[in-house]
Amino acid sequence: QVQLVESGGGLAQPGGSLRLSCAASGFTFSSYGMSWARQAPGKGLEWVSSIDNDVSVTYYADSVKGRFTISRDNAKNTVYLQMNSLKPEDTALYYCIRGRVTIMGWGQGTQVTVSS
Repeated sequence: QVQLVESGGGLAQPGGSLRLSCAASGFTFSSYGMSWARQAPGKGLEWVSSIDNDVSVTYYADSVKGRFTISRDNAKNTVYLQMNSLKPEDTALYYCIRGRVTIMGWGQGTQVTVSS
């Protein structure tokens, strides 16, 4: 079955960086766009970024554009989210999602906390 396992979350200071990873299994990874979304405490799910299956096109929410970079390695069945210049408002549970337009599965999430 579809499995998405996120890692790389943790505590970072404002202005710091973290790199999230999502290891995928149970489907043909290279055939699917992939996305990251996040949910802050008391708020709804917010789409963060997506990448097409052929890695040529990426998409970003305005709130993270210029600070976050999504990438993927189809040989490793892994999608990444490099997060730079972190802000306290980036604090959230980050989910890896199979799909770009339609959600076709998600992981358990990895917590990112940005605080001094």
